[in-house]
Amino acid sequence: MNKPLVGACFVALLIGATAVPATAVSDERPAKPKAKAVDFAGTVALSNCSGSVVRVPDSKPGDPALVLSNGHCLEGGFPAPGQVIVDKPSSRSFTLLNASGGNAGTVRASKIAYGTMTDTDMSLYQLTSTYSDIETKYGIKALELNAARPEQGRKITVASGYWKKLYKCSIDGFAYRLKEGNWTWKDSVRYTPDCKTIGGTSGSPVIDDETGKVVAVNNTGNESGEECTDNNPCEVDENGKVTVREGINYAQQTYTLVPCVASGNKIDLSRAGCTLPKPSGVR
Repeated sequence: MNKPLVGACFVALLIGATAVPATAVSDERPAKPKAKAVDFAGTVALSNCSGSVVRVPDSKPGDPALVLSNGHCLEGGFPAPGQVIVDKPSSRSFTLLNASGGNAGTVRASKIAYGTMTDTDMSLYQLTSTYSDIETKYGIKALELNAARPEQGRKITVASGYWKKLYKCSIDGFAYRLKEGNWTWKDSVRYTPDCKTIGGTSGSPVIDDETGKVVAVNNTGNESGEECTDNNPCEVDENGKVTVREGINYAQQTYTLVPCVASGNKIDLSRAGCTLPKPSGVR
Protein backbone atom coordinates (compact mmCIF):
# COMPACT_ATOMS: atom_id res chain seq x y z
CA MET A 1 0.00 0.00 0.00
CA ASN A 2 1.06 3.64 -0.35
CA LYS A 3 1.61 3.52 3.37
CA PRO A 4 -0.31 5.94 5.59
CA LEU A 5 2.19 8.21 7.31
CA VAL A 6 2.44 8.61 11.05
CA GLY A 7 4.22 11.27 13.10
CA ALA A 8 4.68 15.01 13.10
CA CYS A 9 7.92 14.78 11.12
CA PHE A 10 5.98 13.47 8.15
CA VAL A 11 3.05 15.84 8.58
CA ALA A 12 5.39 18.80 8.48
CA LEU A 13 6.52 17.78 4.92
CA LEU A 14 3.75 17.98 3.46
CA ILE A 15 -14.42 27.63 -29.10
CA GLY A 16 -14.94 29.57 -31.71
CA ALA A 17 -14.57 27.53 -34.92
CA THR A 18 -14.89 29.20 -38.32
CA ALA A 19 -18.18 28.31 -40.00
CA VAL A 20 -17.92 26.07 -43.05
CA PRO A 21 -20.37 26.64 -45.94
CA ALA A 22 -22.99 23.90 -46.23
CA THR A 23 -21.65 22.97 -49.69
CA ALA A 24 -18.12 22.50 -48.43
CA VAL A 25 -16.72 19.14 -47.39
CA SER A 26 -14.22 19.13 -44.54
CA ASP A 27 -11.87 16.27 -43.72
CA GLU A 28 -11.09 17.72 -40.33
CA ARG A 29 -12.08 15.64 -37.34
CA PRO A 30 -14.25 17.22 -34.63
CA ALA A 31 -12.12 18.75 -31.92
CA LYS A 32 -11.95 16.81 -28.69
CA PRO A 33 -13.40 18.48 -25.60
CA LYS A 34 -10.77 20.61 -23.93
CA ALA A 35 -9.31 18.93 -20.86
CA LYS A 36 -10.29 20.46 -17.55
CA ALA A 37 -7.57 22.01 -15.42
CA VAL A 38 -7.24 19.65 -12.45
CA ASP A 39 -6.22 21.31 -9.20
CA PHE A 40 -6.50 20.70 -5.44
CA ALA A 41 -9.96 22.17 -4.87
CA GLY A 42 -12.04 19.68 -2.89
CA THR A 43 -9.10 17.50 -1.86
CA VAL A 44 -8.35 16.99 1.82
CA ALA A 45 -5.40 16.05 3.99
CA LEU A 46 -5.88 13.43 6.68
CA SER A 47 -3.44 12.92 9.55
CA ASN A 48 -1.81 10.07 7.63
CA CYS A 49 -3.30 10.01 4.12
CA SER A 50 -5.04 11.97 1.38
CA GLY A 51 -8.71 12.18 0.43
CA SER A 52 -11.40 14.29 -1.23
CA VAL A 53 -14.89 15.66 -0.69
CA VAL A 54 -17.06 13.76 -3.17
CA ARG A 55 -20.63 13.54 -4.38
CA VAL A 56 -22.60 11.16 -6.57
CA PRO A 57 -24.61 12.50 -9.55
CA ASP A 58 -27.84 12.52 -7.50
CA SER A 59 -26.42 14.20 -4.37
CA LYS A 60 -28.25 17.39 -3.31
CA PRO A 61 -26.74 20.62 -1.90
CA GLY A 62 -28.41 19.97 1.47
CA ASP A 63 -27.05 16.44 1.82
CA PRO A 64 -24.30 15.74 4.35
CA ALA A 65 -21.02 15.82 2.43
CA LEU A 66 -18.85 12.72 2.01
CA VAL A 67 -15.07 12.31 2.16
CA LEU A 68 -13.46 9.49 0.17
CA SER A 69 -10.17 7.85 1.16
CA ASN A 70 -8.75 4.33 1.58
CA GLY A 71 -9.86 1.60 3.93
CA HIS A 72 -6.26 1.31 5.11
CA CYS A 73 -6.36 4.98 6.13
CA LEU A 74 -9.09 4.48 8.77
CA GLU A 75 -8.18 5.73 12.23
CA GLY A 76 -8.84 2.29 13.72
CA GLY A 77 -6.20 0.60 11.57
CA PHE A 78 -6.46 -1.80 8.65
CA PRO A 79 -9.78 -3.68 8.40
CA ALA A 80 -9.24 -7.44 8.39
CA PRO A 81 -9.93 -9.43 5.21
CA GLY A 82 -13.68 -9.84 4.96
CA GLN A 83 -14.39 -7.01 7.41
CA VAL A 84 -16.82 -4.27 6.35
CA ILE A 85 -17.49 -1.22 8.52
CA VAL A 86 -20.74 0.72 8.22
CA ASP A 87 -22.19 3.64 10.18
CA LYS A 88 -19.48 3.77 12.83
CA PRO A 89 -19.29 7.06 14.78
CA SER A 90 -16.22 9.16 14.05
CA SER A 91 -15.14 12.72 14.83
CA ARG A 92 -12.12 12.69 12.54
CA SER A 93 -11.10 16.06 11.10
CA PHE A 94 -9.85 16.82 7.57
CA THR A 95 -7.94 19.82 6.24
CA LEU A 96 -9.81 21.11 3.19
CA LEU A 97 -7.65 22.49 0.38
CA ASN A 98 -8.39 25.21 -2.15
CA ALA A 99 -7.43 25.16 -5.83
CA SER A 100 -3.81 26.23 -5.21
CA GLY A 101 -3.30 23.73 -2.38
CA GLY A 102 -3.74 26.24 0.43
CA ASN A 103 -5.55 25.27 3.61
CA ALA A 104 -9.13 26.51 3.24
CA GLY A 105 -10.37 25.25 6.59
CA THR A 106 -11.30 22.17 8.58
CA VAL A 107 -14.25 19.83 8.10
CA ARG A 108 -15.22 17.06 10.51
CA ALA A 109 -16.76 13.62 10.24
CA SER A 110 -19.85 12.44 12.06
CA LYS A 111 -19.31 8.78 11.12
CA ILE A 112 -17.54 6.27 8.92
CA ALA A 113 -20.34 5.59 6.47
CA TYR A 114 -18.44 2.73 4.81
CA GLY A 115 -15.01 1.17 5.00
CA THR A 116 -13.34 -2.04 3.83
CA MET A 117 -10.18 -3.53 2.34
CA THR A 118 -12.02 -6.49 0.81
CA ASP A 119 -12.36 -6.46 -3.02
CA THR A 120 -11.53 -2.76 -2.87
CA ASP A 121 -9.64 -0.39 -0.54
CA MET A 122 -12.12 2.32 0.30
CA SER A 123 -13.42 4.46 3.14
CA LEU A 124 -16.24 6.97 3.01
CA TYR A 125 -16.81 9.42 5.84
CA GLN A 126 -20.02 11.39 6.34
CA LEU A 127 -19.36 14.96 7.46
CA THR A 128 -21.20 17.24 9.86
CA SER A 129 -21.30 19.81 7.02
CA THR A 130 -23.50 19.76 3.92
CA TYR A 131 -22.21 20.48 0.42
CA SER A 132 -23.99 23.83 0.61
CA ASP A 133 -22.27 24.62 3.93
CA ILE A 134 -18.84 23.92 2.42
CA GLU A 135 -19.48 25.88 -0.76
CA THR A 136 -20.92 28.87 1.14
CA LYS A 137 -18.13 29.00 3.73
CA TYR A 138 -15.13 28.02 1.61
CA GLY A 139 -16.24 28.49 -2.00
CA ILE A 140 -15.32 24.87 -2.78
CA LYS A 141 -17.45 22.34 -4.63
CA ALA A 142 -17.26 18.60 -4.15
CA LEU A 143 -15.68 16.39 -6.79
CA GLU A 144 -18.18 14.17 -8.62
CA LEU A 145 -17.78 10.41 -8.80
CA ASN A 146 -18.07 9.12 -12.35
CA ALA A 147 -20.85 6.54 -12.60
CA ALA A 148 -19.10 4.70 -15.47
CA ARG A 149 -16.11 2.37 -15.38
CA PRO A 150 -12.87 4.19 -16.35
CA GLU A 151 -11.28 3.55 -19.73
CA GLN A 152 -7.80 2.37 -20.60
CA GLY A 153 -5.59 5.12 -22.02
CA ARG A 154 -7.37 8.03 -20.33
CA LYS A 155 -5.16 10.79 -18.96
CA ILE A 156 -5.52 11.12 -15.20
CA THR A 157 -4.30 13.15 -12.25
CA VAL A 158 -3.72 11.73 -8.78
CA ALA A 159 -4.26 14.71 -6.47
CA SER A 160 -2.64 14.26 -3.06
CA GLY A 161 -3.98 16.58 -0.39
CA TYR A 162 -1.41 15.30 2.10
CA TRP A 163 1.60 16.23 -0.02
CA LYS A 164 -0.15 18.98 -2.01
CA LYS A 165 1.21 17.38 -5.14
CA LEU A 166 -0.37 16.39 -8.48
CA TYR A 167 0.80 13.20 -10.20
CA LYS A 168 -0.06 13.04 -13.91
CA CYS A 169 -0.11 9.91 -16.08
CA SER A 170 -2.59 7.63 -17.88
CA ILE A 171 -4.53 4.48 -17.15
CA ASP A 172 -2.24 1.73 -18.44
CA GLY A 173 -4.74 -1.06 -17.88
CA PHE A 174 -6.49 -3.11 -15.21
CA ALA A 175 -5.44 -5.93 -12.90
CA TYR A 176 -8.02 -8.73 -12.73
CA ARG A 177 -6.91 -9.33 -9.15
CA LEU A 178 -4.35 -7.36 -7.17
CA LYS A 179 -2.97 -9.23 -4.18
CA GLU A 180 -0.99 -7.61 -1.36
CA GLY A 181 -0.28 -9.49 1.83
CA ASN A 182 -3.58 -10.70 3.25
CA TRP A 183 -5.74 -8.56 0.97
CA THR A 184 -7.06 -9.06 -2.56
CA TRP A 185 -8.66 -6.32 -4.71
CA LYS A 186 -10.68 -6.72 -7.88
CA ASP A 187 -10.33 -4.94 -11.24
CA SER A 188 -7.71 -2.47 -10.01
CA VAL A 189 -6.51 0.48 -12.10
CA ARG A 190 -2.86 0.26 -13.12
CA TYR A 191 -1.04 3.54 -13.87
CA THR A 192 1.57 4.21 -16.50
CA PRO A 193 5.02 4.67 -14.87
CA ASP A 194 4.72 8.49 -14.69
CA CYS A 195 2.60 8.38 -11.53
CA LYS A 196 5.27 7.67 -8.94
CA THR A 197 2.98 7.90 -5.91
CA ILE A 198 4.44 7.48 -2.42
CA GLY A 199 3.35 6.99 1.17
CA GLY A 200 0.82 9.66 2.16
CA THR A 201 -0.79 9.70 -1.29
CA SER A 202 -3.06 6.86 -0.18
CA GLY A 203 -6.70 7.89 -0.58
CA SER A 204 -6.00 10.53 -3.23
CA PRO A 205 -8.74 10.96 -5.82
CA VAL A 206 -7.81 9.76 -9.31
CA ILE A 207 -9.35 12.37 -11.62
CA ASP A 208 -10.08 11.95 -15.32
CA ASP A 209 -8.41 14.98 -16.93
CA GLU A 210 -11.09 15.32 -19.62
CA THR A 211 -14.21 15.15 -17.43
CA GLY A 212 -12.85 16.36 -14.09
CA LYS A 213 -14.63 13.45 -12.39
CA VAL A 214 -13.21 10.96 -9.91
CA VAL A 215 -12.75 7.49 -11.40
CA ALA A 216 -10.67 5.78 -8.71
CA VAL A 217 -8.97 6.15 -5.35
CA ASN A 218 -5.16 5.77 -5.20
CA ASN A 219 -4.03 3.01 -2.86
CA THR A 220 -0.82 1.08 -3.51
CA GLY A 221 2.32 0.33 -5.51
CA ASN A 222 5.05 -2.28 -5.80
CA GLU A 223 8.02 -0.73 -4.04
CA SER A 224 10.82 -3.29 -4.26
CA GLY A 225 9.84 -6.03 -6.71
CA GLU A 226 8.71 -8.58 -4.14
CA GLU A 227 5.77 -10.83 -4.98
CA CYS A 228 2.39 -10.28 -3.28
CA THR A 229 3.90 -9.00 0.00
CA ASP A 230 2.98 -5.88 1.98
CA ASN A 231 3.81 -2.81 -0.12
CA ASN A 232 4.56 -5.09 -3.06
CA PRO A 233 1.28 -6.03 -4.70
CA CYS A 234 1.22 -8.54 -7.53
CA GLU A 235 -1.26 -8.96 -10.36
CA VAL A 236 -3.09 -12.27 -10.74
CA ASP A 237 -4.96 -12.98 -13.98
CA GLU A 238 -8.01 -15.16 -14.65
CA ASN A 239 -5.78 -18.23 -15.01
CA GLY A 240 -3.86 -17.61 -11.81
CA LYS A 241 -0.71 -16.29 -13.52
CA VAL A 242 1.19 -13.88 -11.26
CA THR A 243 2.89 -10.76 -12.61
CA VAL A 244 5.10 -8.42 -10.59
CA ARG A 245 5.62 -4.86 -11.84
CA GLU A 246 8.23 -3.15 -9.68
CA GLY A 247 7.72 0.61 -9.39
CA ILE A 248 4.16 0.53 -10.78
CA ASN A 249 1.28 1.99 -8.78
CA TYR A 250 -2.42 1.24 -8.58
CA ALA A 251 -5.86 2.53 -7.60
CA GLN A 252 -9.31 1.12 -6.87
CA GLN A 253 -12.24 2.02 -9.11
CA THR A 254 -15.00 4.12 -7.57
CA TYR A 255 -17.90 3.80 -10.03
CA THR A 256 -19.03 0.77 -7.98
CA LEU A 257 -19.79 3.13 -5.09
CA VAL A 258 -22.35 5.22 -6.99
CA PRO A 259 -25.25 2.70 -7.02
CA CYS A 260 -24.81 2.18 -3.27
CA VAL A 261 -25.60 5.80 -2.35
CA ALA A 262 -29.30 6.41 -1.72
CA SER A 263 -31.27 9.61 -1.17
CA GLY A 264 -29.70 11.88 1.40
CA ASN A 265 -26.26 10.35 0.70
CA LYS A 266 -27.14 7.34 2.84
CA ILE A 267 -25.14 4.20 2.08
CA ASP A 268 -27.58 1.42 1.20
CA LEU A 269 -25.76 -1.80 0.31
CA SER A 270 -29.04 -3.50 -0.63
CA ARG A 271 -29.77 -1.14 -3.53
CA ALA A 272 -30.08 -2.54 -7.04
CA GLY A 273 -26.68 -2.50 -8.75
CA CYS A 274 -24.69 -2.19 -5.51
CA THR A 275 -21.93 -4.79 -5.55
CA LEU A 276 -19.73 -3.48 -2.75
CA PRO A 277 -18.86 -6.03 -0.04
CA LYS A 278 -21.39 -6.19 2.79
CA PRO A 279 -20.93 -6.92 6.49
CA SER A 280 -21.28 -10.58 7.40
CA GLY A 281 -24.91 -11.56 7.79
CA VAL A 282 -26.15 -8.77 5.48
CA ARG A 283 -27.54 -9.71 2.05
